[in-house]
Amino acid sequence: MPKTKFQNVVFTAIMAFCMVYGMIVYNISLARGGVSPTSFLAAFHEIPIMMPIAFVLEITIVGKLAARIVFSVLRPTDRPQFVTYAMSLVICAIMCPIMSLIATILFKDSKTFSTFIQTWAMNFPMALLYQMFYCGPFVRLLYRTLFRVRKTAEEQTKTLSRISA
Repeated sequence: MPKTKFQNVVFTAIMAFCMVYGMIVYNISLARGGVSPTSFLAAFHEIPIMMPIAFVLEITIVGKLAARIVFSVLRPTDRPQFVTYAMSLVICAIMCPIMSLIATILFKDSKTFSTFIQTWAMNFPMALLYQMFYCGPFVRLLYRTLFRVRKTAEEQTKTLSRISA
């Protein structure tokens, strides 16, 4: 979706904030035995630590690696929805273990390998579902609202012809 470096930075920042915030709320709720109003407030204490880490990882390493993996299977000319969903899946599959490891080191009382594996196992299904059904669509909608791209007359004609057909 982003066409320029600036748009990519903005999109990644919004996505990182939404994903990190949601996953922090989830992990705090797991640790406390349930979701409470304080879970949503407590998450803001970890955001300044985890959000920049997620942003830098995504911009520097994970985004490029995910694109290589996705485009080894798909072509850039494939349906945009398939490319978007594939990128979301691959990014989750790469980011979840990395962020789970970082969270284990920074925030867990027990910093063992088994604690990391448990954290990763608990986070991955949530991260994937949250990304695919809630966070991803919300951030893409917000992005499209922020960066309204004007369609050319030719693109508008194609869209209209598809609608009327």
